[in-house]
Amino acid sequence: MLDKIDLHSHTIASGHAYNTRNEMVAAAKRRGLEMYAITEHAPAMPGSCHRMYFMNYRVLPREYQGMAVLYGVELNILDYAGNVDLPESVLKEMDVVLASLHIPCYRPGTAEENTDAYIGAMKNPYINVIAHPDDSRFPINYERFVKAAQEFRVILEVNNASLSPGSFRENPRASYQEMLRLCRQYRVPVIMDSDAHIDSLVGEHGNAQALLEQEGFPEELVVNANPQKWKGYFNYYK
Repeated sequence: MLDKIDLHSHTIASGHAYNTRNEMVAAAKRRGLEMYAITEHAPAMPGSCHRMYFMNYRVLPREYQGMAVLYGVELNILDYAGNVDLPESVLKEMDVVLASLHIPCYRPGTAEENTDAYIGAMKNPYINVIAHPDDSRFPINYERFVKAAQEFRVILEVNNASLSPGSFRENPRASYQEMLRLCRQYRVPVIMDSDAHIDSLVGEHGNAQALLEQEGFPEELVVNANPQKWKGYFNYYK
Protein backbone atom coordinates (compact mmCIF):
# COMPACT_ATOMS: atom_id res chain seq x y z
CA MET A 1 0.00 0.00 0.00
CA LEU A 2 1.30 3.44 -0.94
CA ASP A 3 1.99 5.35 2.28
CA LYS A 4 3.67 8.73 2.05
CA ILE A 5 2.03 10.74 4.84
CA ASP A 6 1.96 10.86 8.64
CA LEU A 7 -0.33 13.45 10.21
CA HIS A 8 -0.05 12.75 13.96
CA SER A 9 3.15 13.35 15.92
CA HIS A 10 4.50 15.30 18.87
CA THR A 11 7.69 17.18 19.80
CA ILE A 12 9.17 18.12 23.17
CA ALA A 13 6.69 21.02 23.22
CA SER A 14 3.93 18.52 24.09
CA GLY A 15 5.68 17.84 27.40
CA HIS A 16 6.04 14.05 27.17
CA ALA A 17 7.80 13.58 23.82
CA TYR A 18 11.53 13.49 23.22
CA ASN A 19 12.67 15.33 20.09
CA THR A 20 12.64 18.84 18.71
CA ARG A 21 10.65 20.06 15.73
CA ASN A 22 13.75 20.07 13.53
CA GLU A 23 14.65 16.50 14.53
CA MET A 24 11.14 15.22 13.83
CA VAL A 25 10.91 16.96 10.45
CA ALA A 26 14.32 15.61 9.43
CA ALA A 27 13.23 12.10 10.46
CA ALA A 28 10.10 12.40 8.31
CA LYS A 29 12.23 13.35 5.32
CA ARG A 30 14.58 10.41 5.89
CA ARG A 31 11.54 8.16 6.03
CA GLY A 32 10.60 9.29 2.53
CA LEU A 33 7.35 11.00 3.47
CA GLU A 34 5.77 13.49 1.10
CA MET A 35 3.61 15.11 3.78
CA TYR A 36 4.21 15.24 7.53
CA ALA A 37 2.37 16.97 10.37
CA ILE A 38 3.30 18.00 13.88
CA THR A 39 0.18 18.02 16.05
CA GLU A 40 1.07 19.06 19.58
CA HIS A 41 -1.22 18.28 22.48
CA ALA A 42 -3.61 21.12 23.28
CA PRO A 43 -3.46 23.06 26.57
CA ALA A 44 -5.64 20.81 28.77
CA MET A 45 -3.04 18.04 28.57
CA PRO A 46 -0.72 18.37 31.59
CA GLY A 47 2.64 19.86 30.61
CA SER A 48 1.64 20.78 27.07
CA CYS A 49 1.53 23.99 25.06
CA HIS A 50 -0.13 27.28 25.85
CA ARG A 51 -2.61 28.71 23.36
CA MET A 52 0.03 31.22 22.25
CA TYR A 53 2.21 28.39 20.94
CA PHE A 54 -0.41 27.47 18.36
CA MET A 55 -1.16 31.08 17.49
CA ASN A 56 2.46 31.52 16.40
CA TYR A 57 2.54 28.62 13.90
CA ARG A 58 2.32 31.19 11.11
CA VAL A 59 6.07 31.82 11.40
CA LEU A 60 6.96 28.20 10.51
CA PRO A 61 7.81 27.11 6.94
CA ARG A 62 5.43 24.63 5.33
CA GLU A 63 8.12 22.97 3.21
CA TYR A 64 11.32 21.06 3.98
CA GLN A 65 13.46 19.78 1.12
CA GLY A 66 10.42 19.18 -1.05
CA MET A 67 8.29 17.65 1.73
CA ALA A 68 5.10 19.41 2.82
CA VAL A 69 5.13 20.12 6.56
CA LEU A 70 1.84 20.83 8.31
CA TYR A 71 1.32 22.25 11.78
CA GLY A 72 -1.75 21.46 13.81
CA VAL A 73 -3.06 20.27 17.14
CA GLU A 74 -4.41 17.21 18.90
CA LEU A 75 -7.34 18.61 20.83
CA ASN A 76 -8.65 17.14 24.04
CA ILE A 77 -12.37 16.44 24.07
CA LEU A 78 -13.39 17.71 27.50
CA ASP A 79 -16.98 16.62 28.11
CA TYR A 80 -19.96 14.70 26.79
CA ALA A 81 -21.00 17.67 24.66
CA GLY A 82 -17.75 17.44 22.68
CA ASN A 83 -16.25 20.75 23.80
CA VAL A 84 -12.51 21.06 23.17
CA ASP A 85 -9.64 23.05 24.63
CA LEU A 86 -8.93 25.61 21.90
CA PRO A 87 -11.39 28.11 20.42
CA GLU A 88 -12.36 28.24 16.76
CA SER A 89 -10.41 31.50 16.42
CA VAL A 90 -7.22 29.44 16.88
CA LEU A 91 -8.39 26.27 15.13
CA LYS A 92 -9.15 28.07 11.89
CA GLU A 93 -5.41 28.83 11.60
CA MET A 94 -4.36 25.17 11.94
CA ASP A 95 -3.35 23.08 8.92
CA VAL A 96 -4.82 19.93 10.44
CA VAL A 97 -6.86 19.36 13.60
CA LEU A 98 -7.18 16.06 15.46
CA ALA A 99 -9.45 15.46 18.45
CA SER A 100 -9.29 12.62 20.96
CA LEU A 101 -10.13 11.39 24.43
CA HIS A 102 -7.44 11.29 27.10
CA ILE A 103 -7.81 10.16 30.70
CA PRO A 104 -6.16 13.31 32.18
CA CYS A 105 -8.70 15.53 30.41
CA TYR A 106 -11.95 13.56 30.27
CA ARG A 107 -13.99 11.42 32.64
CA PRO A 108 -15.09 8.20 30.90
CA GLY A 109 -18.85 7.82 30.68
CA THR A 110 -21.28 5.31 29.28
CA ALA A 111 -21.02 4.19 25.67
CA GLU A 112 -23.72 6.68 24.69
CA GLU A 113 -22.10 9.54 26.63
CA ASN A 114 -18.70 8.86 25.08
CA THR A 115 -20.26 8.62 21.63
CA ASP A 116 -22.05 11.92 22.21
CA ALA A 117 -18.67 13.45 23.11
CA TYR A 118 -17.10 12.31 19.86
CA ILE A 119 -20.07 13.39 17.76
CA GLY A 120 -20.17 16.77 19.45
CA ALA A 121 -16.52 17.26 18.49
CA MET A 122 -17.18 16.13 14.90
CA LYS A 123 -19.67 18.98 14.55
CA ASN A 124 -16.81 21.45 14.97
CA PRO A 125 -16.06 22.52 11.38
CA TYR A 126 -12.30 22.69 11.98
CA ILE A 127 -11.84 19.13 13.30
CA ASN A 128 -10.51 16.90 10.52
CA VAL A 129 -9.59 13.62 12.26
CA ILE A 130 -10.71 11.69 15.32
CA ALA A 131 -7.54 10.21 16.77
CA HIS A 132 -7.21 6.75 18.37
CA PRO A 133 -10.93 5.95 18.86
CA ASP A 134 -9.86 2.52 20.06
CA ASP A 135 -9.62 2.44 23.85
CA SER A 136 -12.23 0.29 25.59
CA ARG A 137 -11.86 2.46 28.69
CA PHE A 138 -14.01 4.82 26.60
CA PRO A 139 -16.66 2.45 25.21
CA ILE A 140 -18.60 3.84 22.27
CA ASN A 141 -21.44 2.95 19.95
CA TYR A 142 -19.42 2.42 16.78
CA GLU A 143 -22.48 2.41 14.55
CA ARG A 144 -23.44 5.94 15.65
CA PHE A 145 -19.81 7.00 15.65
CA VAL A 146 -19.02 5.93 12.08
CA LYS A 147 -22.29 7.23 10.67
CA ALA A 148 -21.55 10.62 12.27
CA ALA A 149 -18.08 10.63 10.72
CA GLN A 150 -19.74 10.11 7.36
CA GLU A 151 -22.22 12.93 7.98
CA PHE A 152 -19.66 15.47 9.17
CA ARG A 153 -16.86 14.47 6.76
CA VAL A 154 -14.39 13.48 9.45
CA ILE A 155 -11.57 10.98 8.94
CA LEU A 156 -11.09 8.20 11.50
CA GLU A 157 -7.59 7.27 12.57
CA VAL A 158 -6.02 3.84 12.87
CA ASN A 159 -3.32 4.62 15.39
CA ASN A 160 -0.12 2.64 15.04
CA ALA A 161 0.98 3.34 18.62
CA SER A 162 -2.28 1.91 19.99
CA LEU A 163 -1.54 -1.36 18.21
CA SER A 164 2.07 -1.58 19.40
CA PRO A 165 3.09 -4.13 22.04
CA GLY A 166 2.83 -2.60 25.48
CA SER A 167 0.30 0.05 24.48
CA PHE A 168 -1.61 1.41 27.47
CA ARG A 169 -4.85 1.61 25.47
CA GLU A 170 -7.21 -1.27 26.14
CA ASN A 171 -8.42 -3.71 23.46
CA PRO A 172 -7.56 -1.51 20.45
CA ARG A 173 -7.47 -4.37 17.95
CA ALA A 174 -11.03 -5.51 18.66
CA SER A 175 -12.23 -1.91 18.64
CA TYR A 176 -10.63 -1.28 15.25
CA GLN A 177 -12.04 -4.47 13.79
CA GLU A 178 -15.55 -3.25 14.58
CA MET A 179 -14.82 0.28 13.39
CA LEU A 180 -13.28 -0.88 10.12
CA ARG A 181 -16.22 -3.14 9.36
CA LEU A 182 -18.54 -0.15 9.67
CA CYS A 183 -16.20 2.19 7.80
CA ARG A 184 -16.26 -0.25 4.89
CA GLN A 185 -20.06 -0.40 5.06
CA TYR A 186 -20.57 3.38 5.18
CA ARG A 187 -17.58 4.30 2.96
CA VAL A 188 -15.84 6.35 5.67
CA PRO A 189 -12.13 7.06 5.11
CA VAL A 190 -9.44 6.13 7.61
CA ILE A 191 -5.88 7.31 8.02
CA MET A 192 -2.89 5.44 9.43
CA ASP A 193 -0.87 7.63 11.79
CA SER A 194 2.19 6.97 13.90
CA ASP A 195 1.37 9.14 16.94
CA ALA A 196 5.15 9.36 17.21
CA HIS A 197 6.61 10.90 20.35
CA ILE A 198 10.19 10.16 19.26
CA ASP A 199 11.92 10.60 15.91
CA SER A 200 12.56 6.89 15.34
CA LEU A 201 8.80 6.25 15.09
CA VAL A 202 7.89 8.99 12.61
CA GLY A 203 6.03 7.44 9.68
CA GLU A 204 5.90 4.00 11.33
CA HIS A 205 2.58 2.44 10.37
CA GLY A 206 3.46 -1.24 10.27
CA ASN A 207 0.97 -2.37 12.93
CA ALA A 208 -1.84 -0.31 11.41
CA GLN A 209 -1.15 -1.51 7.88
CA ALA A 210 -1.02 -5.14 8.98
CA LEU A 211 -4.44 -4.80 10.60
CA LEU A 212 -5.96 -3.14 7.52
CA GLU A 213 -4.61 -5.92 5.32
CA GLN A 214 -5.79 -8.59 7.74
CA GLU A 215 -9.29 -7.13 7.68
CA GLY A 216 -9.27 -6.76 3.90
CA PHE A 217 -9.99 -3.06 4.22
CA PRO A 218 -10.31 -1.38 0.80
CA GLU A 219 -7.28 0.68 -0.15
CA GLU A 220 -9.46 3.32 -1.80
CA LEU A 221 -10.71 4.32 1.68
CA VAL A 222 -7.21 4.70 3.15
CA VAL A 223 -6.09 8.33 3.02
CA ASN A 224 -2.39 7.38 3.06
CA ALA A 225 -2.79 5.55 -0.25
CA ASN A 226 -4.27 8.53 -2.12
CA PRO A 227 -4.07 11.77 -0.09
CA GLN A 228 -5.06 13.92 -3.06
CA LYS A 229 -8.44 12.19 -3.17
CA TRP A 230 -9.21 13.24 0.41
CA LYS A 231 -7.56 16.66 0.55
CA GLY A 232 -10.91 18.43 0.92
CA TYR A 233 -11.15 16.93 4.40
CA PHE A 234 -8.17 18.93 5.71
CA ASN A 235 -7.93 22.59 6.71
CA TYR A 236 -4.59 22.81 4.89
CA TYR A 237 -6.36 22.66 1.53
CA LYS A 238 -9.34 24.84 2.36
